[in-house]
Amino acid sequence: MDKQRQWNVWYLIGAFLLLLLFQSWWTTSRSVEAIPYSDFLRYLEEGRIAELTVRQDQIVGRLNQPINGKDYFVTNRVDPVLAEQIRNSGATFSGTVEDTFLTNLLSWVIPILLFFGIWMFLFRRFAEKQGMGGLVNIGKSKARVLVERDTGVTFDDVAGVDEAKMELQEIVSFLKEKDKYGRLGARVPKGILLVGPPGTGKTLIAKAVAGEAGVPFFS
Repeated sequence: MDKQRQWNVWYLIGAFLLLLLFQSWWTTSRSVEAIPYSDFLRYLEEGRIAELTVRQDQIVGRLNQPINGKDYFVTNRVDPVLAEQIRNSGATFSGTVEDTFLTNLLSWVIPILLFFGIWMFLFRRFAEKQGMGGLVNIGKSKARVLVERDTGVTFDDVAGVDEAKMELQEIVSFLKEKDKYGRLGARVPKGILLVGPPGTGKTLIAKAVAGEAGVPFFS
């Protein structure tokens, strides 16, 4: 493996590690700390809560100082009268927090999509530079089209196939005067099949047709 290809492998590994870090950060940043309602009341009195969102059954907020590395908290709402009675008793009361399906879905799907997107981009880029095979080149031919504007070959250079040359004269005539034949409604054939073992002059005849008609020869 040459140095360039080694660098490409390291690029892919680095991109994968960055995506793992992003996924970890995303999960952590979107995670919340479940706290007892009694702690919420205490934090509220101490001014440790920066912002609040009051829902039907829960209170979600952000703290000035993280708890266990988490800035956000959630607690289940408790009836104010009952909460005051329990608080006066000195007991700690709390609830449970369930992660939403959407949060779990985003925490995994988004990093995976980003990873495959970056991986495909890098893979295509490296494959194009180095001529690598694989998924990028599936269905793509590696053949190159060569065009000869003037073959310099005519039927006079082809010997021994007079019958084939006679049949191809119609093609030459059509290629020379395609507008004339087009007005008459004629159409050039999709192709002509030259049959014979290797070395019998099939390519030479094709070049001769292009030379006689004065059209480019593609190979």
